Parts: sequence; C-alpha cells; structure tokens
Amino acid sequence: MILTTLKNQWIVTPLPRAQAKLALYCLPFAGGSSNSFRSWAPLLPPAVELRAVELPGHGSRLNENLYRRMDEIIPPLAEAISASIDRPFAIFGHSMGALLGYELVLQLQEEYGKLPEHVFLSGHGAPTLPEREEPIHQLPKPEFLAKIRQYNGTPHEVLENNELMELMEPILRADFEVCETYQPNSVRPMDAHLTVMGGIADPGASRNDLESWQDFTKKSFNIRMFPGDHFYLLQHKMTLLQAILQDINKHFNLNE
Repeated sequence: MILTTLKNQWIVTPLPRAQAKLALYCLPFAGGSSNSFRSWAPLLPPAVELRAVELPGHGSRLNENLYRRMDEIIPPLAEAISASIDRPFAIFGHSMGALLGYELVLQLQEEYGKLPEHVFLSGHGAPTLPEREEPIHQLPKPEFLAKIRQYNGTPHEVLENNELMELMEPILRADFEVCETYQPNSVRPMDAHLTVMGGIADPGASRNDLESWQDFTKKSFNIRMFPGDHFYLLQHKMTLLQAILQDINKHFNLNE
C-alpha cells in the first residue's frame, strides 16, 4: 500500500496494521528502495507496522528527479514522517540510511518536537569519522561498477543485466553523492535510545567505527554485531529483526 497524499509518497506501508502499537520507519541503503524492506513486514509481530521510506527517483517514485545532497532530502522527508506519525515510532537505517536516519531524528526533534522510542543505525560509522576511501560517484563507468560489485549488495543477475544497470547506475551514483558530500557541522546528540549494528566481516564499518556513534545520543547506547559483511542484513533478516524487537522492548512494551 502506498499512501496517496503528496507528502506521503515518501512512505510505503506493505502490511497496514491499524492496531499496531509502534511504527518502524526503515531508511534504505544506496540503490535501495522501499522494496528492500517489504519482506520484513510479515515477519514482525502484529504490534509493529513497518513503514518503508521511498526516496525520489527510487522504486515507486522512479519518474522523479534524484536528490544528490543530504540537505535536499531531510527537510521534505522529516515533514512527511512528522505528518504520518500517529503512534510511537522507531527508526532503522542501513549504510546511507544510517546517515539519513541520524539527520532525520535531529530534524524531527528540533523542528517538530517528535522523538522516536529507539533508533537503529546500521553499517556505517559516525559521520565525523574521516573517510578512508576516495569518493566513487564520479568515477568512469567501469571503475564505478567494479566498486559497486565489491560492496556485495547488488544481486549478480542485476549486475550482469545491461538494461537493469542502465536504470540502476544513476540511482547508485546519486546515492553515493549524497553520502560522499555529506559534512555534518558538529556532533549533535539525539535525544533517543541508540543501537548501532554491523556485520563482523564488514571492512567499511568495523566495531570501532560503530563505537564512534556513542557521542551521538543522550540516552542508552548499544552495539550489536552479526555474522556477515556489509550486507549482513540480507542473510540474517530474522536475527536482525529479533534484535530490533528486543532493544525496543527494553524501553517500550510491545507485549501489553
């Protein structure tokens, strides 16, 4: 189900649950869309309604212009999320989605006075960490696609399909540009419980990298590591969702 108001083209609810106690907003990784989280919805308990964020130029909004800067995305995204909040909520973001999630929470708390019950940031160190790799969004096509292959998140059949890659390449370039040009002004802590997550074998987001998020919250801080690489969440979906539910339940009772 795609919400039909202009604002809420930003939100896709695959399995609406009017009686759910909590909404879980999920923010995509580079090249991802609301479809990246569609399979999560039926795996969550009835107390949780999954709401997947759809960025312009992605998924069901493929005909819209892509955004290339963080400060283009966050204001309209925060407005859309704020307008949709009708119950307690949590936020999950992976990789690019972790950076989006952090800025989104700040905007929600500072502009709208709305705070999530819990924030889950996955697969990315804190934004103040120095970059270890050169930007890739302007690389020539062969070099760019070679880098994309290394991340192990794009299915082989997509990488080998020229038509699909013609569609995906500009989306991936725009998303990497969002991340690679993002420069936070300072450490601004969220007023929310924070769990950071990562794959044990992810060279781009080690446990030390994830620990760098500790200064970005005024509340509880927790790290969870999972088997796998940068896209551990594709292989360990159920384990990840169980961990999310456990951490939410530490501060918000889903079982009453």
